[in-house]
Amino acid sequence: MNTLLSAPVAPLLKKLYDQADASGMAMNFAIAELSDELLTRLMRSKTEYTDFYTRLKEVPLAVSRETGQLLYMLARHSRAQTIVEFGTSFGISTLHLAAALRDNGGGKLITTEFEPSKVAQAQANINAASLADLVEIRAGDALQTLAVNLPDRIDVLLLDGAKALYPEVLALLEQRLRPGALVIADDADYSPDYLAHVRNRAAGYLSMLLGDDVELSIRLA
Repeated sequence: MNTLLSAPVAPLLKKLYDQADASGMAMNFAIAELSDELLTRLMRSKTEYTDFYTRLKEVPLAVSRETGQLLYMLARHSRAQTIVEFGTSFGISTLHLAAALRDNGGGKLITTEFEPSKVAQAQANINAASLADLVEIRAGDALQTLAVNLPDRIDVLLLDGAKALYPEVLALLEQRLRPGALVIADDADYSPDYLAHVRNRAAGYLSMLLGDDVELSIRLA
């Protein structure tokens, strides 16, 4: 059985994506209030990004359907057993990754989200998908929640939270990434420091852009 394509996960994801599509207008309205200059500053700032995400606390901020399928495929192909996710939102990407763990025979997914209302919604979605035994949601600042009690070996890392923090989150986890581990960063163009790091072969990665918005890196050593 394929967990991603079967009940309860498949119908739940359809419902969540339909809701995300419907909320697109709310997100566009919130973003439209910001000038391009201010939006870029908020997205790249290590101190002001909370203002941007607070404006969007009711918005799912979901990965695309294609990116969700990519996450599942990468986690399945790599036979991942331990996954860390930065930026849970409503848990759509979490469901794809946890479904891969189920089909890999089990494992552990640690995900973190600073907005309390989103933590509650994500937990409800994970419970509804019957994947709660595989997922631990940590509420709060990722630089604190991902600084303790982590597995010694991480197979897959998804970065999909505040873009300005991508370098800091990677630095917390880098020594735990096994050789061959995959790092997937959504909208990494808002984090030029992160891109400079993973695209520098001397840092121990091979990295490339997939489509318009996903940076895929493999840990070489």
